Amino acid sequence: MLYNHLKKSVAHKVLDYITPNSIIGIGTGTTVSYFIQELGSIKKLIKGTVSSSISSTICLNNLGIPVFDLNEVGTLSIYIDSADEVNNNLQMIKGGGEALTKEKILASVSKKFICIVDESKQVNVLGQFPLPVEIIPMASSYIISELNKLGGEAKLRKNVITDNGNLIVDVYNLNITDPLNMEQKINSFPGVVTVGIFAQRKADILLVGTKNGIKTIINN
Repeated sequence: MLYNHLKKSVAHKVLDYITPNSIIGIGTGTTVSYFIQELGSIKKLIKGTVSSSISSTICLNNLGIPVFDLNEVGTLSIYIDSADEVNNNLQMIKGGGEALTKEKILASVSKKFICIVDESKQVNVLGQFPLPVEIIPMASSYIISELNKLGGEAKLRKNVITDNGNLIVDVYNLNITDPLNMEQKINSFPGVVTVGIFAQRKADILLVGTKNGIKTIINN
């Protein structure tokens, strides 16, 4: 319950970063769901959104907030999403909610990426949370073998098909001391759609809901 309160507080705070008549990139997850509810209170001030998942799109539609195709708008001024883990360099693990590929696309085309989390998601070293990797189905055995060579334990996420029609492999027990290098290495495996390390495109601003209020960290 405490963390839900912190998620709600940081979801409200990020409204301060939204400018009138903008089109906002929207991520996926519990904290983002709280943000979408907050966004409903100012929906008349914005042009609309681009969504990273079917679940977020449903939430936005239920509130009457327009959802555009990314190809219609090209670039975004701002993208707002959460993370499963985030380190002090604003590098993240994302993809627990299966939407990592679309999330990475939206982050890449956005001028500003704001990550909103509760304090439980801050870590010194990434890897305590299982690292998601979206893969083409025919490559699953090969990719699991290659991921195991990196020192973790790769397991196919059961009963999951992504919005893109692909599979998710979760890699447990990785100690990701060099997120950028790990991101590039895993992305190089044929059959990988993308990996849930956000290091090449990390957050520009991190808002953390803590017991003592909202902490703001800016990427220098």
